[in-house]
Amino acid sequence: MNDKAFNAFAMAQAQFDKVADFLELDAGTRELLRDPLREYQFSIPVRMDDGIMKVFRGFRVQHNDARGPAKGGIRFHPQETVDTVRALSMWMTWKCAVVDIPLGGGKGGVICDPHNLSMHEQEQICRGWVRRLARNVGPVTDVPAPDVMTSAQHMLWMLDEYEQIHGGKYPGFITGKPVGMGGSLGRTEATGFGVIYTVREALKELEIRPQDTTASVQGFGNVAHYAIRLYQQIGGKVNCVSSWDQQDQISYSFRREAGIDLDELLGITDRFGGIDKAKAKGLGYEVLPGEAWLEQDVEILIPAALENQITGDNAPRISEKVKIIAEGANGPTTPEADKVIEERGIFLIPDFLANAGGVTCSYFEQVQSNMNYFWEKDEVLGKLDVKMTAAFIAVSDLARKRKIYMRDAAYVIAINRVAQACKARGWA
Repeated sequence: MNDKAFNAFAMAQAQFDKVADFLELDAGTRELLRDPLREYQFSIPVRMDDGIMKVFRGFRVQHNDARGPAKGGIRFHPQETVDTVRALSMWMTWKCAVVDIPLGGGKGGVICDPHNLSMHEQEQICRGWVRRLARNVGPVTDVPAPDVMTSAQHMLWMLDEYEQIHGGKYPGFITGKPVGMGGSLGRTEATGFGVIYTVREALKELEIRPQDTTASVQGFGNVAHYAIRLYQQIGGKVNCVSSWDQQDQISYSFRREAGIDLDELLGITDRFGGIDKAKAKGLGYEVLPGEAWLEQDVEILIPAALENQITGDNAPRISEKVKIIAEGANGPTTPEADKVIEERGIFLIPDFLANAGGVTCSYFEQVQSNMNYFWEKDEVLGKLDVKMTAAFIAVSDLARKRKIYMRDAAYVIAINRVAQACKARGWA
């Protein structure tokens, strides 16, 4: 696959094919797992604030639900494509399986740019999305969640529309809701904290103390915030982060050798994770090109933005000092880049293991909502740590035992669990 002709779904299928060969899956099982079980594509007409009617394109893809209801976020993005949603739904199937929670994989999206939409317009898109899918999603079939540029408020609008249509209270229909409205304590921290739980375990395995490490982070959204916070709490230092600049429509990296001050940067960040360049310079940060985060002399790299960020073209620029790459984002590394990383002997924590804290805590929220009984934050984060640590150890043990790349080991565990579920149901 050529990096320049990147297609997320083709990449997800290529990753699956490699492991299907390793597992010697039969043709029927391969065909079943290589493509989604169901796809929905639809139009959402919205009366804009200026009175003009505009039509938005929406998607929901349910890749596999052999192990339980489909689970996956809904993203609002101007460059959204159905192939991206297909890839993300497949990765969600493997993610739920690798942390061994009883859910399948799904993903949704709408082609739109929330930067240019009022809250009223965004509400109409949310409600329209649910109206198109009200008979195809629900607490026991497909449970959505927030994703790129969607929030707890978006989820609450969707829940309200779903409940109005079905005439009841169904808080387990959707996760990522506000606390007090069926949301779970700890959900905001879950993905970023989960990344660092796996980093902590990798450092133990490599016999490196956290306080002897530095990190560079791509992205400055929710995942990055909490990953940075917990990493600093265990003794690490982050000296570079990158963020997207809405005005310039490109990303920049912000570097300070002494280490970033998270709360200081959050104070000059907009609601979409964009850091104010002028204010950052005034606080002593170097403002560098967007890809500079990848080239820093640090022990740990954490890509926590979008897919296709570490490629065959830029992977050779990763510093020789880097020991660990923890994929906070979904699909940030292409197969060409994987070859470079594997040859260099860098310890890679693959996306659907590293960032599975989000879906794990979403599962906890679903459980709490369905039984109408809610846990304290310490209990949620404690359960999350146990799940993430057990999943990491299982993948790492298999990688060492079979002498295979960490990504391949995670895929072997996940795909095998889903294939066995399909066979047990008589689907393959």
